[in-house]
Amino acid sequence: MSVQTFDPQKITIPELLGVLQGAIVPRPIALVSSVDKEGRVNLSPFSFFNMVSIHPPIMVFAPSRRVRNNTEKHTLENALAVPEVVINIVNFSMVEQASLSSCEFPKEVNEFTKAGFTAMPSSKVKPPRVGESPVAFECKVNQVIALGQEGGGGNMVVCEVLLAHVKDEVLSGGKIDQYKLDAVARMGGDYYCRANGDSLFTIPKPTTKIAIGIDQLPEDIRTSKVLSGNDLARLANVEKIPAVEKLSSLSDNQEYRHHYAKTLIAQGKIDEAWQVLLS
Repeated sequence: MSVQTFDPQKITIPELLGVLQGAIVPRPIALVSSVDKEGRVNLSPFSFFNMVSIHPPIMVFAPSRRVRNNTEKHTLENALAVPEVVINIVNFSMVEQASLSSCEFPKEVNEFTKAGFTAMPSSKVKPPRVGESPVAFECKVNQVIALGQEGGGGNMVVCEVLLAHVKDEVLSGGKIDQYKLDAVARMGGDYYCRANGDSLFTIPKPTTKIAIGIDQLPEDIRTSKVLSGNDLARLANVEKIPAVEKLSSLSDNQEYRHHYAKTLIAQGKIDEAWQVLLS
């Protein structure tokens, strides 16, 4: 198998950006609203974003210094001057507007207006939240950590959530419904992905007891040329190998059994798959 190796010290920043942003995907999008000391509003999307703590509730996003001229973005300047932001979640119905807000407008220009968003007053922080966003988090900025001083250097903005606003339309039974949320994420280049439809799937969490692990699967199963690593992981997520009864009607052909089991695993019928494999 051929592999290309990239040394960050030996390639250009745009080339490195292509490798990192193309591989580390999908990335959730924070549409961040902020204000400067004069009260001027800024709105900009960031895909270097995630949550990193629940108690306290902490999120981080990282505005990078501009590669072309090594200047700071308005959001970073504002977060340092007025340490409050609103992190608005982007879904499919507003993703084009969110992208438009990323234009390098002059500091005095309000991106809410340019992108056609509705500015809603926040309760605990100065920046407004985006009315079209399904979920918005009012945050205080606890810390800004500079990760580099050259163009492309990130600045990690550590935010503590003070309030969360969730629209009723994306809730089911008091929880956020992933299908109703219809979130989007950044991929490499101009690509995005939509977390809905066939793109959504579930994986049962590992058993609350200790799973046997792939190394404890019977050798003929572990070395199967039909079952994938994902298939084996599903089978190995049991506390012990189940007892089985001989299925007299089943073919003795091992390849047939493995294909049959693979179909059952895809349907989430793990117990039945074990019966097929071991009987």
